[in-house]
Amino acid sequence: MLKDASSICGTAKWANFWLLDPAVTFLNHGSYGACPKAVLAVQQRLRSQLEQEPLRFFGREWEPLLDNARSELAAFVGADIQDLVFVPNATTGVNSVLRSLTFSPEDEILTTNHEYNACRNALDFIASRTGARVVVAKIPFPIDSPQQVVAAVIEQVSPKTRLALLDHVTSQTGLIFPISELVKQLQQRGVNTLVDGAHAPGMISLNLQEIGATYYTGNCHKWLCAPKGAGFLYVRRDQQPEIRPLTISHGTNSSRTDKTRFQLEFDWTGTDDPTAYMCVPEAIAFMGSLLPGGWTELMQQNHQLVLQGRQLLCEVLGVQPPCPEEMIGSMAVLPMPAILENRDFMSVHDELFDKFGIQVQVMPWHEKPRMLVRISAQIYNTLEQYEYLGKVLKGLLSG
Repeated sequence: MLKDASSICGTAKWANFWLLDPAVTFLNHGSYGACPKAVLAVQQRLRSQLEQEPLRFFGREWEPLLDNARSELAAFVGADIQDLVFVPNATTGVNSVLRSLTFSPEDEILTTNHEYNACRNALDFIASRTGARVVVAKIPFPIDSPQQVVAAVIEQVSPKTRLALLDHVTSQTGLIFPISELVKQLQQRGVNTLVDGAHAPGMISLNLQEIGATYYTGNCHKWLCAPKGAGFLYVRRDQQPEIRPLTISHGTNSSRTDKTRFQLEFDWTGTDDPTAYMCVPEAIAFMGSLLPGGWTELMQQNHQLVLQGRQLLCEVLGVQPPCPEEMIGSMAVLPMPAILENRDFMSVHDELFDKFGIQVQVMPWHEKPRMLVRISAQIYNTLEQYEYLGKVLKGLLSG
């Protein structure tokens, strides 16, 4: 039984910590996140520091700030500081690993039919260049249990499987995959794992060392609420010599011995604005300070709120919950009724936004149900916002 709504939905006061347009019912934190004012203020100070004396900043101040941010992030995600580098986003992390590895026509790369489109495109690009074969494990949606994910993936493993690219939290269907079990079973079969954890940091508790993936990449701009352009790549120590950044720069022939080549190459890939990375500690501290129970309470509150929103919308749409509660973090996906199948998904999205001021993710799916709606829950959201979405959807269905 879900908690009483009044105990989890929060109040509109939380919205004052963000720059979000109050005229918009914003139920799509999952796509790009939203950065709090306090964190943006820190970024502005850092940018001013950079521009006041660029040579001093990049010559003396930049690296200690970056190392401090890495240390704070490593503690948050359960990684050793030596195994972590910053990248602009998880898609860059996935590409960095795929472009670094060597494949042949004899190799198979395993993924699922829930893989994020950008990363699937990267996989197809690598396959087209190397002749490797992409094998897709078909995971059902709706789904009854996490074990179905494990069974579907392991069934597709063969002696040719070199690598498995797997989501931790899927974008289109909002499912939390049993990633620790998947990694364990794949390692037992000699298969390395590249985990696309774009949504995981700040949505669910992470301990990358315990998960044990060969490679793990995630975003800090989504549920961690850092500025856009902050992500990370974790690489297991024994594999680090193989992994190179997409841009080769000064770190390649550096004579320094105080850092690994892995960090020297990824830390500096050319002049850009590194302040998003440096704001990660502020984002961790700020979001963790909002509730008495810190991050644990925040993640649980968001989880409970999205379950309430899902239950409400299931009743409105006349559908059953498409997955068990244990497979949901702070996003929930529901199938749209068949009556809307003849409509383009973007037209539904645009009508919700243009006519009703609701920003929510509406997506196609490659089998029935053909259209999905995905809601997100962050501390600034309220149950009343999902009720409003439900009323509007009910009107679309009847009219």
